[in-house]
Amino acid sequence: MNPCLPPCHLAVGLAIGVLLAVPTVTPATTLLIRDATVHTVSGPVLNSASVLVRDGRIAAVGDLGQPAAEEIVDGRGLHVYPGLVALTTTLGLTEVEAVRATRDTTEVGAFRPDVFAWVAVNPDSELIPVARANGITHAQTVPLGGILSGHSAVLQLAGWTVEELAFRRLGALHVFWPSFDLDHTPKEKAPAPDRWKSVEDQERDRDQRLAALDSLFAEAEAYQAARGNHPPPVLPGTATQRPAAGAIPAWEAMVPVIRGECPVFLHADGIREIRSALAWAARRKLRAVLAGGRDAWRIAEELAAQKVPVAYEHVFTLPPREQDGYDVQFRAPAVLAQAGVPVSFASGLDRFAASNVRHLPYEAAQAVAFGLSADEAVRGLTLNPARALGLDDRLGSLEPGKDATFFLCSGDLLDLRARVLRLWIEGRETSLESRHTRLYERYRQRPVPASP
Repeated sequence: MNPCLPPCHLAVGLAIGVLLAVPTVTPATTLLIRDATVHTVSGPVLNSASVLVRDGRIAAVGDLGQPAAEEIVDGRGLHVYPGLVALTTTLGLTEVEAVRATRDTTEVGAFRPDVFAWVAVNPDSELIPVARANGITHAQTVPLGGILSGHSAVLQLAGWTVEELAFRRLGALHVFWPSFDLDHTPKEKAPAPDRWKSVEDQERDRDQRLAALDSLFAEAEAYQAARGNHPPPVLPGTATQRPAAGAIPAWEAMVPVIRGECPVFLHADGIREIRSALAWAARRKLRAVLAGGRDAWRIAEELAAQKVPVAYEHVFTLPPREQDGYDVQFRAPAVLAQAGVPVSFASGLDRFAASNVRHLPYEAAQAVAFGLSADEAVRGLTLNPARALGLDDRLGSLEPGKDATFFLCSGDLLDLRARVLRLWIEGRETSLESRHTRLYERYRQRPVPASP
């Protein structure tokens, strides 16, 4: 993911995109979805309402009568939802976990603020249309490796090239907080005695990593102060001109974070790690978002008081402690929401997460079954993640002036039986075909052998 050395599959993908590119079909400049159940998210659910689109933006929502439109879609019996926004994924960076050549998620080094995930995205990934087919229109793709892994990007899940997919190239900076867990196994019982460390050594290593992280941000602040009122940083792929002479890429990448223009996602699960990470972010005056958040429900009031959003990744995680009930993670989103914490549902960064991004609506539905309101669940798939990324002026709800990014659903989004029927991104209808639909059609039409 080094912006100076794009991976080979990206170069090949771009070359193929140029060779096979076809003229873009111009969509209808005006589109009307009428007589549907419209889930505005930012307001009430509207029955028998309409959505009017002009030039890729939502022009009006509600009882609109019969406005003229180039394309009219009958929405009777159907539901309209804003496009879903998936936080903390590796979508586009990994394809087949067992095939190393298809994985480009991780860089070497503990501190790499100058890594930008978007340059490594594979626009031909089969996992992108699979996620899109279940209503996900935007996804945050996260680089991995070390404590400070780099900048994620926000992908728009439709486009020929990585440049078209990169909705926002500078999505957030990601910090993976060191674990506070200590291994108390005696050396003589350790599975690898040559790598055994005492409890004191483990604590010392953790404290050194945290001190190095804090020092990195202190140096970035000093660098930003020395820059004064110089022009904004020129980051790879964001402009054609070169950075100013003497610019240091690592510090330039951190300038938007220091200025408060870019959020910092703090990946932490245990209650001690969460409190430590949030205290550090508050001292540094950073725009913090808690990612992971397995134990966040235990300090819900503290998170609400600090106004820290949570990208919750653990609805289907097993209970971590013997004394926890079987439903502790099912109930966690409701506990957080009731305390006033903005909760988003996130797929996480484990080895199969990119394949399972499409399951986000089902995670929200599970939380509803254990106390979360349906409105909050839909907000956790749309408006809350958009706000966490600073994109709620364009995404997350059906309001005039926002991007015409939404989909038609056969029923309630939180009902497993509901199907996404049609989907638009910025006013352009996008195909719902995927590897899954192609395989379904292939085997549905398989000849049946004659009976012996």
